[in-house]
Amino acid sequence: MYWLRLAVLAAAMGVVTGVLWGQTTASVSGTVTDPSGGAVAGARVALRNALTGFEQTAETGADGGFQLLSIPLRSYVLSVRAPGFAPQEQTITFANAAAQTVAIRLQLPTAETSTTVSAFETLSLVTPEDTGTRGQINQKEIERLALSVANRGLEAVVQTFPGFAQNANGSIHPRGAHTQMSFLIDGMPITDQLTGAFANAVDPNIVQNVEIFTGNIPAEFGAKVAAVINVNTKSGLGVDRPLTGSTAVSAAGYDTVGQVTQVAGRRNRMGYSGLLNTMKSNRYLDSVSLDNLHNGGNSSRGFVRLDYQASDRDVFRVNFLLGRAPFQLANLRSQHANGMNQRQELGDFSTAFNWVRTLDAASTYEMNYSVRTSSARLRPSAGDTPVTATQDRRLTTVTLTHRYATVRGRHNIRGGIDVQRIPLRERFSFGITDRGFNDPGSEEYLATLAPFDLARGGRLFQFAEGGTGGFYSGHLQDSIKLGDFQVSLGVRYDVYRFLVDETAWQPRVGASYHLKRTGTVFRASYNRLLQTPQNENLLVSSSEKSQVLVDPEIRGAGGAPRIRPERQNLMEVGVQQSLGRRFSVNSSFYHKNARNQQDVNNFFNTPIVFPLQLSAIRVNSVESRLVMTPWKGLSGSLAATHARAVSTPPFVGGLYLGNGNVTLLNEGPFVIDHDQKLSLQGVMNYAHRRGFYATLSLRHDSGLVTGGADPAVVRADPDYADLLPYVNLLSDPPRTKPRTIADVVVGYERVRRDRKLWDFNVQVTNVTNQTALFNFQSAFVGTRVVQPRTVGARLRFFF
Repeated sequence: MYWLRLAVLAAAMGVVTGVLWGQTTASVSGTVTDPSGGAVAGARVALRNALTGFEQTAETGADGGFQLLSIPLRSYVLSVRAPGFAPQEQTITFANAAAQTVAIRLQLPTAETSTTVSAFETLSLVTPEDTGTRGQINQKEIERLALSVANRGLEAVVQTFPGFAQNANGSIHPRGAHTQMSFLIDGMPITDQLTGAFANAVDPNIVQNVEIFTGNIPAEFGAKVAAVINVNTKSGLGVDRPLTGSTAVSAAGYDTVGQVTQVAGRRNRMGYSGLLNTMKSNRYLDSVSLDNLHNGGNSSRGFVRLDYQASDRDVFRVNFLLGRAPFQLANLRSQHANGMNQRQELGDFSTAFNWVRTLDAASTYEMNYSVRTSSARLRPSAGDTPVTATQDRRLTTVTLTHRYATVRGRHNIRGGIDVQRIPLRERFSFGITDRGFNDPGSEEYLATLAPFDLARGGRLFQFAEGGTGGFYSGHLQDSIKLGDFQVSLGVRYDVYRFLVDETAWQPRVGASYHLKRTGTVFRASYNRLLQTPQNENLLVSSSEKSQVLVDPEIRGAGGAPRIRPERQNLMEVGVQQSLGRRFSVNSSFYHKNARNQQDVNNFFNTPIVFPLQLSAIRVNSVESRLVMTPWKGLSGSLAATHARAVSTPPFVGGLYLGNGNVTLLNEGPFVIDHDQKLSLQGVMNYAHRRGFYATLSLRHDSGLVTGGADPAVVRADPDYADLLPYVNLLSDPPRTKPRTIADVVVGYERVRRDRKLWDFNVQVTNVTNQTALFNFQSAFVGTRVVQPRTVGARLRFFF
């Protein structure tokens, strides 16, 4: 009944208002004829973008017709090949979701046409329509990445682009932020923390293509926009059979086993696709020690997409996304010896309805509403040490959407309004179980914790509250083509209503200039952004009741802490340059300054985090990505990032139990753990025409900022002493030591008459078996160890 009430509420509100997200794919259909106008059956139609690697193909039917779907909004080369005819190619640009129609008349071959260089080969390797940093990766490239059998999710794909600092359990820091990212799954916004420890991540297997926005964020995106990850999933409308699919089974070290089954099909105007992914492992999360103690878990993820093309103008879509993950919490040695057996269970369920109507050749209307819930339960055990805790939280997001987009001459206009409701329920309890923790004779003793010292006859701290927030927005943006200039003008207005009330106007402006004779694009942009607080544990972190657990030096004058949205200014300049016919490099510099910085603090190496706020943050960064387009089976990319991030206290919100170094950080500006001098991510792919393929992935991280522990104290601590060689606690600031991790996948794909039959590959992660840390005793993420060398294999059958 709870879900029924939410669905009815969403449907009723969708009649009158909505949120604008999504509308970022298009379609094209057409006919191929011979010089006399007769239909050409069996012609091969291909749509490609050399820089992004996007490619879709189709074969014309008996009537010469074809259709291509789920195309990201960019410029492409459309090519047609048919025996006995000259190849034909043309450029085509998709500015909005309006379905395009083309008529292609093939010509007989001549000496001149047979020697014409392919437009695909000579197409400029730059994107002058982009006025900010934007990336894209598609299904084929994702499948060939060296992802481990127990990969965390889509974050493992996103971190191959610049601007993302890698952390534990699949977590990534986008452009100096903690995890302030939005995922859009076919237009459904997800702003939860999607990592293995906090929520079920997005399964890479459902992806058709992914767009990544980190610079000049379009005005249609809001809430959490340090990065926007726009995911278009696989549609059954692009399949030419009633049933097709694959089943893959995999196994790897640490008793990891898994299976992925996918199906898709089409009957007339109805298409469907679905996925079921199950996995278990005895190294479910990144370990807190070299011993990998008490770290087993399993996950199940499912996805269903239904498409109905009601007419040439109307397309309807329904999505269902769900996941469940019960797992153990990794133990330190002392905890394991004490019999600690804490367990966590994550769950989520989402459903979304979408309607796109083509109004005319240049205009579309889109309506989308969705309901998503995520939950987390932490179960304690009798052996918990040094504290015991329980958690039961549920976050629901109801999103309602409408959008209008049109192209008028040189103007590409999009606009609309946003409405979102966020019911939240939280339960949390805490008690001290170790007499050595908060000893009355120690310098760190907090008298306010004494009532909750179970080892001395105290009671559990108990918290249980609920609330509902609201987020309302409107936006208007126009992308204007002025000769070799591209100008993007946007404005967004947000209203945030939860524990605090905030409003903000946000201009989003950018421009690019294409110097065609050198293949160069210059760009610059300015964005004002409002980043909303993390919703998970927001109530307990902002409660006056819970402040008795916080050191008075951090708590300040008392009263209920109010975590306010982050107000940010983002300025970016960049240049993109084509290098010959195979390479392109895209570089940028950005400066970000913000008030009310959003972050979280970690609760004793557990998946529990509490949102907090710092007074300000300043970030300067240089990023670059070199792309090599396919050549004789080889392709690849190299991403580089240098980032400097300095935060200014005081802290607001959060619970800092066991985080003694927070008191030192509260004294003045400090370099936060998002800061890293250099990260490099290289990917090299090789695909042989006979089906053999290989991928090498290399990642170098110079080291994130850690907690400021005393080396002598660490050396005397049996839980952490053997980690001391992998962290430099004497540097200023202290950092994990540099690491370079290599992953390899080698495989073979069997194809017959353009149909895939089976696929087998072997994966090796951390080939050199390097011992390294993601972080160490950090107030923000705790301690986590990089996974040692692990060998895995996958066998997949297609049907």
